[in-house]
Amino acid sequence: MLNNILMAEIMPIVEEFDEQTNNDTVYEFRLLAAANNFIEAASRLPRASGCFPPCGFQAQGAVYNCMTCQYDSCEFPLDCPVKEITVQENNMTQMWCKVPFPLPTGAEIIWRHAIEMTMLMDRFHEVTVGVDPLYFISSARPEHSGTYQCEIFSQEHSLVRIYYYLTVVPLEQLGHAELQDVFEQALLPGGQFPPLSPKDPFPLWVPRPAILTTCLTAMFLLVFLTLGVLYWLSNQIRTIHSDPAQETKSTQNKYVIHC
Repeated sequence: MLNNILMAEIMPIVEEFDEQTNNDTVYEFRLLAAANNFIEAASRLPRASGCFPPCGFQAQGAVYNCMTCQYDSCEFPLDCPVKEITVQENNMTQMWCKVPFPLPTGAEIIWRHAIEMTMLMDRFHEVTVGVDPLYFISSARPEHSGTYQCEIFSQEHSLVRIYYYLTVVPLEQLGHAELQDVFEQALLPGGQFPPLSPKDPFPLWVPRPAILTTCLTAMFLLVFLTLGVLYWLSNQIRTIHSDPAQETKSTQNKYVIHC
């Protein structure tokens, strides 16, 4: 874009004075006007920046300042904002140590952990050191909760520090929350459960009336059969006790069976 502006100012002068002889003051006047027009048009252009907010020391993103003849750094802090992650117990979770700006070759990555939400360096202890940007937990447990810090080094100079705060929800707490939710819905007027939206994480399944009727019928039938068997057994016992001969025969049969 700068090249287009420059050519638009210079080429008309070149064509106008081609193969002509003029006083020096004429060239000076025309070139000075072209320079002023170029500066005014260039100042309205958007400045390309290699800085990627909101954090990290980005040497390659420095922009050259034509007024001071120096490179202006991105001036972002090393510490990135904390990102919160919530995962249920026994589930896997992963955290990435990635940045949107280019890193120098041979960068080193250090993962640290603190049991609380903090950004103070003295509260962390080292977990891993290497070049792997991924920190993976295959089965999260409550003791995995806390703040995880990923720090990227290059030639012993810190480039960026990324933070994750992990919350692991225990299964016992999750079960209590489900029961509490069901209990609170049961206390609604008439014991009616409100319709669940697709966003509800734990939908409550209510059987259809036909299935419910079939189950109740089978249950009552089983109860009646049980009562019938108990009644038949009680009649058999009463008959044996009321007939001595039958009782004697039953006793003899018992002896025969034992022999």
